[in-house]
Amino acid sequence: MSEQSIGVFDSGLGGLTAVKELIKVLPQENIIYFGDTARVPYGSRSEETIKKYARQDANFLLSKNVKLIIAACGTVSSVATELKDTLPVPFTGVVIPTATAAVNATRNGKIGIIGTSATVKSCSYKKEILRQNDRITVFQQDCPLFVNFVENGFISEDDPLVQLMVERYLSDMKKNGIDTLILGCTHFPIIAKAISNYLGGHVRLIDSGKETALYAANMLSSHNILNQSNTLGSCSFYVSDTVDGFMHTAGIFLGRNVSEEVTHITIE
Repeated sequence: MSEQSIGVFDSGLGGLTAVKELIKVLPQENIIYFGDTARVPYGSRSEETIKKYARQDANFLLSKNVKLIIAACGTVSSVATELKDTLPVPFTGVVIPTATAAVNATRNGKIGIIGTSATVKSCSYKKEILRQNDRITVFQQDCPLFVNFVENGFISEDDPLVQLMVERYLSDMKKNGIDTLILGCTHFPIIAKAISNYLGGHVRLIDSGKETALYAANMLSSHNILNQSNTLGSCSFYVSDTVDGFMHTAGIFLGRNVSEEVTHITIE
């Protein structure tokens, strides 16, 4: 079982930030990624629809005989919380790893959370933070346009539109004096530089992809299913919409050509 792949899914491209971190932390592991690019974004969908999509995504990965499933999606991790109880393999979302890192990072007890509308409405990160430390003050803001900007390639820290959008969403966070900000959607680290430039270098940004990769490594170790091979693992990518746009953007995110590794599927 240790040589089986890690399965990762997201509504689109954002989960590639988690894949990038997994490759750093666990270079010997094989990874299968599914991006539901035909139905992105999930954050504006109903709770029932999000749960349905999450089940379909997980079932596809199970068909590939994966040994661990990661929902690299803040929306799914926040809304489809019961998914882990229905799967025959270990599962993690991004909420617990990310909230734990934020609690450990804050110095003044003021933590900000940004995410999709569904994530913020669920209060999943806030509940987990307060479960761990109820003395912390939590500020939340949904940022629905961030996903659309990232998916369409508006990611430069020097882009006036990106700067305007960041200021629009984060001005209250800045006024409230947070010292830690959870990037509660795996799309958001892609514009982390623009966010950091606005908030200032003293505010620590918590990357949900990075923290989830570290958490996944511990899960594999505790289940005794780490790949002990000395060779580098492989990555396979599946998408539910056209592969062309995905290949281009994935290549930028991951720093290499992925053209021969991307396959279109019909998730329905």
